[in-house]
Amino acid sequence: MVLAPAEAVLAPAMDAAPDMRLTIDDRTAAFMRRLTIWKDEVVAWFKTLASAAVYATLIVTFGFQVARVEGQSMAPTLADQDRLIVNKLAYRMGVPRRGDIVMLYYPLNPDKSFVKRVIAEEGDQVRIVDGRVFVNDVPMHDDFVPAEYRSHDDFGPSVIPEGYYFVMGDHRNNSSDSRHWGFVPKRYIIGKVQLRWWPIPSAHIF
Repeated sequence: MVLAPAEAVLAPAMDAAPDMRLTIDDRTAAFMRRLTIWKDEVVAWFKTLASAAVYATLIVTFGFQVARVEGQSMAPTLADQDRLIVNKLAYRMGVPRRGDIVMLYYPLNPDKSFVKRVIAEEGDQVRIVDGRVFVNDVPMHDDFVPAEYRSHDDFGPSVIPEGYYFVMGDHRNNSSDSRHWGFVPKRYIIGKVQLRWWPIPSAHIF
């Protein structure tokens, strides 16, 4: 008789324990579901980033390359610190042509790269008289070279060997080019300068 009240008091507490375990189990299950979702999202992001990195590598390696002009050898067409997009696919499907602005490895030190203009192709004869360029005895149309950028040197005549090109900078009196270090093998031509995208006001497609 004396214990009855205590039993009456303890009975609800004993009945609540299963509910508490159910509540904890529900919270744990919900947390695990959220954790699984987060894990799936993180994995998806990593896959996306990895894919983007692979695509970017492929584009840079085989497609296009961003380059920066250093120096004034291509002035006034290109200025120091201009940013360029170089199309590396252009000469996988075709060949450089006279007048193309190209990015190339420096033949005397292939660790360096230059930007120059193709003046003569394989099989052409190039000759320079007092700075005036002749290709196959025809004067080159070079109105893009202002008078103050012209040189007064002589060169040739020379016939360009098969698989080689003759290149010059547009700043004729301030350019190290084929007049000084010879012809450029085609394999050293990285690609065609397709676009100047910086500075934006001077953006231009070539």
